[in-house]
Amino acid sequence: MAALSAYRKVSQALVHTGQHYDANMSDIFFDQLGLPIPDVNLEVGSASHARQTAQIMLRFEEVVMEARPDIVLVYGDVNSTVAAALVCAKLQIPVGHVEAGLRSFDRTMPEEINRLVTDQIADLLFTPSRDADENLLREGVSPEKIHFVGNVMIDTLVRLLPPAENNWPALKSRLNLNGRYALVTLHRPSNVDAEQGLISIVDTLRDVSKDIEVLFPVHPRTRRKLSECGVSLDRAGLLLMEPVGYIEFLALQRHATMVITDSGGIQEETTFLNVPCLTLRRNTERPVTVTSGTNVLIGSDMGLLRTEIDKVLEGGPKAGRVPPLWDGRAAQRIAEIVAHKNVDLPGR
Repeated sequence: MAALSAYRKVSQALVHTGQHYDANMSDIFFDQLGLPIPDVNLEVGSASHARQTAQIMLRFEEVVMEARPDIVLVYGDVNSTVAAALVCAKLQIPVGHVEAGLRSFDRTMPEEINRLVTDQIADLLFTPSRDADENLLREGVSPEKIHFVGNVMIDTLVRLLPPAENNWPALKSRLNLNGRYALVTLHRPSNVDAEQGLISIVDTLRDVSKDIEVLFPVHPRTRRKLSECGVSLDRAGLLLMEPVGYIEFLALQRHATMVITDSGGIQEETTFLNVPCLTLRRNTERPVTVTSGTNVLIGSDMGLLRTEIDKVLEGGPKAGRVPPLWDGRAAQRIAEIVAHKNVDLPGR
């Protein structure tokens, strides 16, 4: 949204729902990404999907009714996304969805439900890749609503890669990194909630750490599950870390030999950085990272994970290329559309 400041006739207000409330997982990103202090913080916090969505709707409705904005932009696929979109749709306030059209085709994922609902009620749909356009058209979305703008996450990466590189020598020294390493992130329920599946992943990571150092910034959810299972990751080549800020994590991605993850965003970032990415999921809402990028879907097959790790270690990682419009200017394109497009709603 920062690009909107270039248009004098457009002002913006930032609403933080508080869905991600841990200081290491939220506050630090506002600081490092240079985001302004939110105009409103709903302070919703953690709860079940239904309760969290309902609380966001209740609190956001009051904000929107008072402000009566000309358009509300919602991002991604979290509960905040669908909650804000539903409020605006009922109040006949136009909604723009950034990162629209992404599909995993797996409705057991809460994020997939959020994506489907949001895209059906949004008035402007800003897509990061051509496959997202195709998904929306197949679902009956009017073509005039769809705008292929590129990937806003890559905008952030491009802007912050220089400070990440500047921070790398100090970070490398602090972590005592002297050679190749694999970077690991895990947080999805499909990987961390089932005890046997989590133990299987841990056993594989222990095995991998014999051949390459493994860095594992542990998500609070994953740390809790590891503790409940009584799982220990103690091993000389395996380094557990607290979550780090975006700039530090970007530096770690940039210099990793490979990344092992279940994160959607990391699949995109590693594709841009041309770093091999092994994704512990059986599907992805970002298939362009597989068809064009460096991403390989592993699912829960630890034998396949070991095979793909060996390929990387032997110097034969999957080749990739950067998808179209992942050039650091997606937000500028969105700003131009929002500033100049008149959004008409039935009954307005």
